[in-house]
Amino acid sequence: MKDPVGVYCRVRPLCRGDQESCLEVVNHTTVQLHPPDGHRVVRNGEYRETQYSFKEVFGTLVAQKELFDVVAKPLVEDLIRGRNGLLFTYGVTGSGKTHTMTGSPGDGGLLPRCLAMIFNSIGPFQAKRFVFKLDEKNGVEVQSEVEALLERQRREALPIPKTPAGKRQLDPEFADMIDVQDQPRAEEVDEDNVYGVFVSYIEIYNNYIYDLLEEAPFDSIKPKWNSCNTPVRNGDFVPPQSKILREDQNHNMYVTGCTEVEVKSTEEAFEVFWKGQKKRRIANTQLNRESSRSHSVFIIKLAQAPLDADGDNVLQEKEQITLSQLSLVDLAGSERTNRTKAEGNRLREAGNINQSLMTLRTCIEVLRENQLYGTNKMVPYRDSKLTHLFKNYFDGEGKVRMIVCVNPKAEDYEESLQVLRFAEMTQEVEVARPMDRPLCGLTPGRRLRHQAFRDELSRKLQLRGGPVGAEEQSAAEQFFQSLPPLPSCELLDINDDQTLPKLIEALEQRHKMRQMLAEEFAKNVLAFKTMLQEFDSSVASKENYIQGKLAEKEKTITGQRTELERLEKKIKTLEYKIEILEKTATIYEEDKRNLQQELESKSQKLQRQASDKRRLEARLQGMVAETSLKWEKECVSAGISGWGNGVGPFGGLGSTPVAPLRPRRSRSAGRERWSTPVAPLRPRRSRSAGGERWVDHRPASHVPTGTVLQPRVPRGALTVGAPSERALARCDRYLLTHQELASDGEIQTKLIKGDVFKTRGGGQAVQFTDIETLRQESPTGRKRRSSPPDPAPAGDGADSEWTDVETRCSVAVEMRAGSALGPGFQHHAQPKRRKP
Repeated sequence: MKDPVGVYCRVRPLCRGDQESCLEVVNHTTVQLHPPDGHRVVRNGEYRETQYSFKEVFGTLVAQKELFDVVAKPLVEDLIRGRNGLLFTYGVTGSGKTHTMTGSPGDGGLLPRCLAMIFNSIGPFQAKRFVFKLDEKNGVEVQSEVEALLERQRREALPIPKTPAGKRQLDPEFADMIDVQDQPRAEEVDEDNVYGVFVSYIEIYNNYIYDLLEEAPFDSIKPKWNSCNTPVRNGDFVPPQSKILREDQNHNMYVTGCTEVEVKSTEEAFEVFWKGQKKRRIANTQLNRESSRSHSVFIIKLAQAPLDADGDNVLQEKEQITLSQLSLVDLAGSERTNRTKAEGNRLREAGNINQSLMTLRTCIEVLRENQLYGTNKMVPYRDSKLTHLFKNYFDGEGKVRMIVCVNPKAEDYEESLQVLRFAEMTQEVEVARPMDRPLCGLTPGRRLRHQAFRDELSRKLQLRGGPVGAEEQSAAEQFFQSLPPLPSCELLDINDDQTLPKLIEALEQRHKMRQMLAEEFAKNVLAFKTMLQEFDSSVASKENYIQGKLAEKEKTITGQRTELERLEKKIKTLEYKIEILEKTATIYEEDKRNLQQELESKSQKLQRQASDKRRLEARLQGMVAETSLKWEKECVSAGISGWGNGVGPFGGLGSTPVAPLRPRRSRSAGRERWSTPVAPLRPRRSRSAGGERWVDHRPASHVPTGTVLQPRVPRGALTVGAPSERALARCDRYLLTHQELASDGEIQTKLIKGDVFKTRGGGQAVQFTDIETLRQESPTGRKRRSSPPDPAPAGDGADSEWTDVETRCSVAVEMRAGSALGPGFQHHAQPKRRKP
């Protein structure tokens, strides 16, 4: 069985009557939040107003008593029945959380009323001090009356008692806070049990746990500071030590080494609380004159054990002891630094407060999601000491109550909106219902029967004025009655000679019996002395044996304590390492996510670039094909049958240097025919110009290319007949000249270019990036255009024969976008040099 978290809302009154309010109580379960004038959000032409529902809403006129009766009183009744409970106040800074928990002079809050109800209910049934003894593992033990008496005597002998005296005059600062007039009391209290109350007070500051009841020689919370803003070096100053959270055998979280004080009255318990309250960290901010800078946790533990069958002494069985706990938590208020104007330590404190409250919200959200949707997500309790301390309340059993304090002023609208939204969502989380403790199996009413018996005994003693059993005689009276009775000693006649002899005879018999008894007594005394001596010797030997055993045990205990201290130090170190590893893992996960996002973005960018490149290549291929067709047509019209490869108009990409054609013998005619002499075009700048070294790989049997366009290889290139690792290691670019016979029997030359880079294994690899194809053809079967005969010499006539083609080919060709003469080309009368 599970019960939802009970969430209640309390509205604080406005400080001034003229302040603008942003919250309105609709009914006893609903509040309505509307934006103030400066923050109104228009939606569909209307103002956006939100309503939030809770288990009960307490307005500005509700008294502390009514709030206690509804919220805290059921938790105290469960505490007395052996069940755990958690009550905490939540809200923004200045919303009245501390006032709700502690109260004000003349009007005590929930904490003093809870203490008063506990002691009003169990007051007549409390055990003597130190009958219950808490151990260091969140457990409790029962001591006998003798052990408790010895413990009390030992504590009273100390110069400073650990527990404050209950009969001492109370501090007037808080005396009227615990003066509860109505005297609340629990209805069902097991009168056959004895009870003991223990209290402790801790605070969680900057995600560290500190004990507010710890005795310190100086004020460890507020040390003295010098002009350099550093602590004064004082050998007696001991900084406060952070406490560690542990888990007991029942999977309940507890603070190790925390001071737990046994209290016997409401005044004594509240005095302990007020002693720790003075050490709590508060500061003055722009929003609150006394703002809590830490989360405070006041823990009340109630130990109870049944009486024995006679109803006189506590039952000495640890299995029958019940330890229940009620935690009253005053959370620090969430705040925005731009409103509080926090700086330095205040800014750091605000950051830690907001972080712990954010972790609490995250845990509640994950719990809600797991319960509503059946998921199994890990709840991040360990991200904050606050959530880690109360882990067992949400994962185990108990009752959880939350009071949401709201300040209705307009300036807190944004913060109140987040608080109310989270509080309403918290109601959907369910906590396991606590189980009833098992019965002890003894007859009820034992205490009352024993008390009635003692009252009747006292009454009889008062009536009789002596021992109750008058028929019981002492040993001396029984001895005198066993002696022979004395005869009558009255002399009635002077001649009476029988009374005195009888008396003398009786006295002699008594004298003989007395002597016999004295001798017997002496023998018994001697035997008893002998027995005492033997007993003393045996006791001495056993005492020596026990002393030896105790010495061995003490050595073992000392060794175990040393080992325990070492393990505790090791645990602290490991916990610190775990925290560092968790933070490192978080950083690595964040870096991993960032790198994954960057990788995805770069992959998408590469895909876009590849697609753009493919589109550009397709466009260039179309332009090249169209340009080649155009120049072939022009060449046919000029009487020239071929120009080289099919990549560009002159066999290369871009502008390639043009050289005069070499003489070539035609196979069909059997005579030499000369190609047209062409003026050299501008040299084409290779992509490797910029200081790169080339490897010019030419086989030894290759035929020189006799075309107009020649490959541009920078000076200083290594010309090799076969590539070697040494040559590749010295260069950045690679050029392979490959020749083969085409289908028409002509020689076709391919220039394969690539980049040289180093491999991971220490070698070199070549990645091919470009291929240029050079092809030579004989212009057979086609007439060239010639000029009319001229009486000039033969040599001049040969040149003039090619005037038309020479004039056209002497013009530089340069790629330029937007030309009207063709796709990407523009002709100029003079060659233009390109910038390096």
